[in-house]
Amino acid sequence: MDYTAITVEKRGAADWLTLNRPEALNTINVAMVEELDHYFGALRNDRDTRVVVMRGAGRAFCAGLDIKERDRRGNEGVPFGGGWDFQGFLAEVYIKMRRCPQPIVSLIQGPACGGGFAFALASDIRIAGESARMNCAFIKIGLSSCDMGVSYFLPRLVGGSVAAELMLTGRFIHAPRALATGLVSEVVPDDRLEAAAQPYVDEMLHASPTGLRLTKEGLTMAVDATSLEAAMAVENRNQTLCARSEDFAEGRRAFLEKRPPSWAAG
Repeated sequence: MDYTAITVEKRGAADWLTLNRPEALNTINVAMVEELDHYFGALRNDRDTRVVVMRGAGRAFCAGLDIKERDRRGNEGVPFGGGWDFQGFLAEVYIKMRRCPQPIVSLIQGPACGGGFAFALASDIRIAGESARMNCAFIKIGLSSCDMGVSYFLPRLVGGSVAAELMLTGRFIHAPRALATGLVSEVVPDDRLEAAAQPYVDEMLHASPTGLRLTKEGLTMAVDATSLEAAMAVENRNQTLCARSEDFAEGRRAFLEKRPPSWAAG
């Protein structure tokens, strides 16, 4: 698929995905949804891509839904906003982000609003630029803030009280408070975001492909585990799979030989 609303740059085993509508603050339009749906859907069977870095072109990460496109389309064509078909179509992107086996690192500068905030929340690691400001913009335009997985992701990341505050008021959370609440891992100057992301990418690529994939899967499942025993059952299954893999054999050899491991592709 030829992408226009996003770009994907391959740097070895890491994909650098850029939301590429800077003239519109990377707001979400139909083309962007189609392309993100295709991209994240294909990742499930992509053994070569091991990490994804997600960012926005220009001065914004993603300012949410492109309301102007909704106005231009009116009631014709794809029901853009306010239509059940589009609602489910966009929601599927966030599900595919969580279900893809590759960890996702989001680099957030400027506004990350509404559905753009949800992109950040659906990621595994978030790094904020000093200009970052995020909010549940839905409630500001007559919608519910319970949208695009926000009611699921946000309380798990910052706790129920802060999540309720942000969702019920639509107020912005800026970079310093995002760091203080654990919403982001670190805050750096905007022009240092790419450099700040690189150590995370390098360290994850140093892990075995099997271990990395199964760690994301296990962590995702443990968040909703019904008990310690349920979480441990997944851990035991994943650890057994890893222990039987060539990755573990190579990792053990490398440890004993005091050298970096050489992982097989995928």
